[in-house]
Amino acid sequence: MTRDVIVLTPTPPDRATLLAGLFAGGPDLRVDTAAESAVTQLCAPDGRPLVAIEASALVRVPAEVRRLLGVDTEGPVWWTEARASTAVPEAYALARSFAGRLATVLGGTVWPGGTVTTDVVPLRTDITAVPVPDTGIPAVDVLTPRALVVMQDRPVVPLSTWLADALRHAADGDRALQLVTPPASRLTLPLRTALRGLPHRWVVRDERQGLYDGLSGVRLRWSGGIFGPDLDERGAAILVEPFREPVAGAVRQLVLQARTRHHPDAELLLGGALEAVFRRLTGAAPRGWGTAEPAGNPWSRRQLTELARARAPRPTLLTVVGAGALATVRVLRTREGVEEDVTVVVGDTSTAGEGSRAGDGRGAGAGSDAVGPDAVGPDAMGPDAVGPDAVEGVARELHARHGLVSLLASYRSGRADLTVPARFEAPPVPVRLLVPEDSARGGAGIPASVRLGAGTGAARLYRLGDGSDAVAAWRALERLTGEGGAGGGAGSGPGAGRSRG
Repeated sequence: MTRDVIVLTPTPPDRATLLAGLFAGGPDLRVDTAAESAVTQLCAPDGRPLVAIEASALVRVPAEVRRLLGVDTEGPVWWTEARASTAVPEAYALARSFAGRLATVLGGTVWPGGTVTTDVVPLRTDITAVPVPDTGIPAVDVLTPRALVVMQDRPVVPLSTWLADALRHAADGDRALQLVTPPASRLTLPLRTALRGLPHRWVVRDERQGLYDGLSGVRLRWSGGIFGPDLDERGAAILVEPFREPVAGAVRQLVLQARTRHHPDAELLLGGALEAVFRRLTGAAPRGWGTAEPAGNPWSRRQLTELARARAPRPTLLTVVGAGALATVRVLRTREGVEEDVTVVVGDTSTAGEGSRAGDGRGAGAGSDAVGPDAVGPDAMGPDAVGPDAVEGVARELHARHGLVSLLASYRSGRADLTVPARFEAPPVPVRLLVPEDSARGGAGIPASVRLGAGTGAARLYRLGDGSDAVAAWRALERLTGEGGAGGGAGSGPGAGRSRG
């Protein structure tokens, strides 16, 4: 599998430092560029890529480094990421030497930890016998007419700029993106959301169990240039045993999915609904945002709006992070106006058990600084911070001030750090549903509700329960929607069930 090496430095690598790093393989290796010069490649003499190095990015949200790597930093850092191919044994040593040289010159930290080396790594392998991965996309290890396969070997796999680029290529080429990891890897919620729905897959490669889908547990096989279900003699899917194991240290999570709509005028400032949700449920505004992870830009509604306006009419997909919470946002220009589809996941960390950080892959406590004693988050605000009454308060504020069109709130059980393991997770339990008043239903068996607002903008907020009775809640939702899910796009985020083929 491709292995990643990340170097964190207080200042950006200048041209001389980068050249010193690129000489980790000696003068015989070649240097090339890809992705419109955003990626530098260290290549063998015949041109085959050994290490790909992404342009450095400034991460001004220190909590993001801790969330994704388990590394504490004092302030903003420059994040430089190198990907080493395992097709050539020396490639990983080259990546570590490159990172070590940058860290030595600039005074930084290399992840994964271990001995920092600056040694020259001679290329001893007979590379003429090594197949050349002719993908043309730096993040992709295998390219077929049906799939882009990316291999990752790290404890927490985020929606990095590498993977975001691969997703765009997959969509443009009508292909599946299929991510291959070891069984201990976990996905961040933004990446899990990006891989939602077939033909995209999270493929777990287990030495004892073989290949299986990390979101459904279905055994897989490689056939026809794509990973697909490995069916038994009756044509049924096979569920592997490791997937049945419970998630250790699970806590309650609130999943809030909402759609807001705004008039597209020059004064429009996006992100207001999202900020209101964070303030109500975590006690603070979001910390950072970005188009990928790490979400290293300090929270700014103005900058977010400028980016979405520059990209219009194309949709803008964003990741937003805060204390004990994560969100994904999709901004889209429609005939009705400018819409924001928001999914916020908040961990009830007051019930979290002991765990460890993301970088070591052992425990459950790496999600955010909210687990700390001085952090602002749901645990610091009391046991009802994410309760049904709090959800109703969110719904009322969003409807009154932020153009709320629809909302679905659910509870589910998951890891305290909000990462997604390759384990079975029960479907979420819906507790509140908001729809426009003209879409509301009445009659026998319809759950209690309250009307919000008046006139054409009125909405109906249904109370489906408190999360303690999943069967009753889902039956109530089915009676309201006729489909067992929320309409209007409110039920399509990470809170949706994980079953798939």
